[in-house]
Amino acid sequence: MRKYVTVRRSPGMAIQRPATLPRGNYITPEGAAALRAELDELWRRKRPEVTRAVAEAAAQGDRSENAEYIYGKKQLREIDRRIRFLRKRLEVLRVVSEPPADRSRIYFGAWTELVDAQGQTRRFRLVGPDEGDRAANYLSLDAPLARSLLGKRVDDEAVVETPEGVRRYTVARIDYETGQHGADPGLRSGKKKPGTGPGESQGKVAMASSTADEPN
Repeated sequence: MRKYVTVRRSPGMAIQRPATLPRGNYITPEGAAALRAELDELWRRKRPEVTRAVAEAAAQGDRSENAEYIYGKKQLREIDRRIRFLRKRLEVLRVVSEPPADRSRIYFGAWTELVDAQGQTRRFRLVGPDEGDRAANYLSLDAPLARSLLGKRVDDEAVVETPEGVRRYTVARIDYETGQHGADPGLRSGKKKPGTGPGESQGKVAMASSTADEPN
């Protein structure tokens, strides 16, 4: 699990900044848009707002005992650090916008339903490490479960070692819809679409999944 540093933006608001750079450079279009929106918010609105507050606090006199000035400067440093991080990440991130040719396997961007040993079903989407926190059912490629799922088909078993012991999951469904709608009904039973054999090219998504384990 990645460690995060919390950056307070204003009362009741905070920035969750990774303490270290994520290993994967793949991201969904929605995830990339969210990072760009955050960068724009910080640069165009939040930073000027904090800069003005620091200037006003500095005008009040002795800065060494001015709590508002000290806090504002700290905020500004954290905002600048986050801006640098976002700019650096957006330069290297590869947006994966197309599904693979073989949609019967789990690759980057796939939605999948898993059944555990107790018969409980959970739905996840495999996404990049920069967007794993955007939704409760988003699963970062850095996560052990995501790694164990890559390349799996319906009815395949994924085995994950956790601090509580080994856990096993059966793949019940795979689709590449961005919403909650189902995709090809044949994927429930493991049937493949014609022309999507394992020897065919998997396109951008397959390339992403095959190199997801490599550190930057």
